[in-house]
Amino acid sequence: MAARKAAAVAALSGGTLVGLYAFSELREHQDKQARVQAAEQVKMAFRDELPSRAAQLDALRSTPEFDVLVVGGGATGAGCALDAVTRNLKTALVERDDFSSGTSSRSTKLIHGGVRYLQKAIMKLDYEQYMMVKEALHERANLLDIAPHLSAPLPIMLPIYKWWQFPYYWAGIKMYDLVAGAQCLKSSYLLSKARALELFPMLNKDKLVGAIVYYDGQHNDARMNLAIALTAARYGAATANYTEVLHLLKREDPERGGATRVCGARCTDLITGQEFDVRAKCVINATGPFTDVLRKMDDQEIPNICQPSAGVHIVMPGYYSPDNMGLLDPATSDGRVIFFLPWEKMTIAGTTDTPTDITPHPSPSEEDINFILKEVRNYLSPDVEVRRGDVLAAWSGIRPLVTDPNSKDTQSICRNHVVSISPSGLVTIAGGKWTTYRSMAAETLDAVVKSQGLKAGPCRTVGLMLEGGKDWSPTLYIRLVQDYGLEVEVAQHLASTYGDRAFEVAKMSHVTGKRWPIVGQRLVSEFPYIESEVQYALKEYACTAVDVIARRTRLGFLNVQAADQALPRIVNIMAKELGWSEQKRTEELDAARRFLHNEMGYKTRSEQLTNSEITLAPAEVNRYTNRFHKFDKESKGFITTVDVQRVLQSISIQIDDDTLHEILNEVDLNKNGQVELTEFLQLMSAVKKGQVSDNRLAMLLKTAEQSLDQRGPVSVDRSGGGL
Repeated sequence: MAARKAAAVAALSGGTLVGLYAFSELREHQDKQARVQAAEQVKMAFRDELPSRAAQLDALRSTPEFDVLVVGGGATGAGCALDAVTRNLKTALVERDDFSSGTSSRSTKLIHGGVRYLQKAIMKLDYEQYMMVKEALHERANLLDIAPHLSAPLPIMLPIYKWWQFPYYWAGIKMYDLVAGAQCLKSSYLLSKARALELFPMLNKDKLVGAIVYYDGQHNDARMNLAIALTAARYGAATANYTEVLHLLKREDPERGGATRVCGARCTDLITGQEFDVRAKCVINATGPFTDVLRKMDDQEIPNICQPSAGVHIVMPGYYSPDNMGLLDPATSDGRVIFFLPWEKMTIAGTTDTPTDITPHPSPSEEDINFILKEVRNYLSPDVEVRRGDVLAAWSGIRPLVTDPNSKDTQSICRNHVVSISPSGLVTIAGGKWTTYRSMAAETLDAVVKSQGLKAGPCRTVGLMLEGGKDWSPTLYIRLVQDYGLEVEVAQHLASTYGDRAFEVAKMSHVTGKRWPIVGQRLVSEFPYIESEVQYALKEYACTAVDVIARRTRLGFLNVQAADQALPRIVNIMAKELGWSEQKRTEELDAARRFLHNEMGYKTRSEQLTNSEITLAPAEVNRYTNRFHKFDKESKGFITTVDVQRVLQSISIQIDDDTLHEILNEVDLNKNGQVELTEFLQLMSAVKKGQVSDNRLAMLLKTAEQSLDQRGPVSVDRSGGGL
């Protein structure tokens, strides 16, 4: 160990860089051999059709004893289940909510080694940090390989505003490439100021001297998590979401002098309310931020190890960033790092890092949103007006930082992950990062096999293709267009979301009745999600409307208003498939809207209008009041859908009553079915300040007013000029 550490320190100080590269090539060769072994030795139990959720629950109830029961369906828990089942261990996985409903769906969407950690490793000659980066870069390459449909390399620009920073950052980024070795995605490179502005025209050019571009990976995190869980199910793991652990089961162990040992869990199906026991030789606690909750089920007196930290991200329109170039701000006003990344044709900005309480429903704060917007304004051109109203969605994820329970210094935060085994045999895996979920799972299962004396093979997940990845190709979407008559954008979306399973979604699509597209009715016009995805989501264990808008599709994360608009159709499709009553439909619709309101930033978005003071100049107040009265013909002081519809019909504009009601409801702050003059002036004031953007009522009334003004007064003279 000492020799390895000394070699690493020498490498960090620039002594054996060539050796590092050679080691990486050896590692890649070993990985290729492991991939061949994985493909040959692992048998898939459900290749054609996944077992239903009911069948999975039946397996959980009826199996006398599993080898491993994993509690937690995030990336780490799903990774543990996949690792266990591919070692030929009888495996179960239960998740209280939905797969990836917590932190694993609320990440920065990056698959990365950690440039910041490497900087610390170099500056402090920190072996632990160095090895953490090296492991993450190895896992980055593997994840891009096993799920090519869900992930891809992404160039990230590091703008340079001081000449002396060039050699400093260049050395660090090149070291990042070097540590990756043969698994380096693409080599980093320097850019002149002119070239940097050409690639990223929104960049602030004042004092800019150039930029450095390096590569990391990007993925669809919730879909990636789901792919891991579904792959585990394909190989035979009994997996069930919405299955809560009520308490741990224990038995006396005669081999340990009668001491109690964890031997399973009492669970309840939250959909039906049915309780049952799941017995297992070993229970793995992979519950992320809720690590201590399960640990205290085992031992009430045990101290907490989880140190939760909130990371907030915001989503802005795609025009804020180039289609295929991210941005890294390594030194914000308070020292935190901000990423600015294209994702799903939108732009993600984040993240914050603030202490928080543990909650299953974290929500973004206005303070965090404004902090991110402030930092974005600092490195975007002054020509680009960064408006609060352009925040289309926002979310908060809880990062489960941990202290090592085996460490003498229990106050120190562990920068990596921790695997611990309690006296009663409960195995806990905590901390770590998304990118290293697979190696964390492998280490956990190694500990399980050793401590329990289980008969199991070696880890086989290196190179093991995830759900949808095996027969995917970059041109798969063309076959979807040609075979089914899907729009190109929709076909590209299906291919990049479901991989080779996209054909199953296409087969379920209904004929549109149009000349083109032949099949594939969109849920909302501006996004490529189609109705058959809702039906297919049920095969992927979706149980609620939130599952569909948040994790099977990503609509709730991309645009809360679009998600709200799509919800009635989504609920109707699910109700038809699942036989929901009218009461159940209403409950699902209300629950999904609460989710958008509290967890996806709809609340903070609507508060920009509700809390906005009227700061219009007298001339502006007069102009907007006159516009309002062109619809309020009777000077009632308010307008309704009837008033607006009457004016629209007079200028030959057709909008159905339901849509018009939605448009007015966005501005109807007191929800009395009408928009008062004060509410309209609040709206126009908020639009002027950038707190609200793309408001349909403001644009509708402006357009209608222009049409009325262009018509002018109607002449009463006869064409002949006579009496």
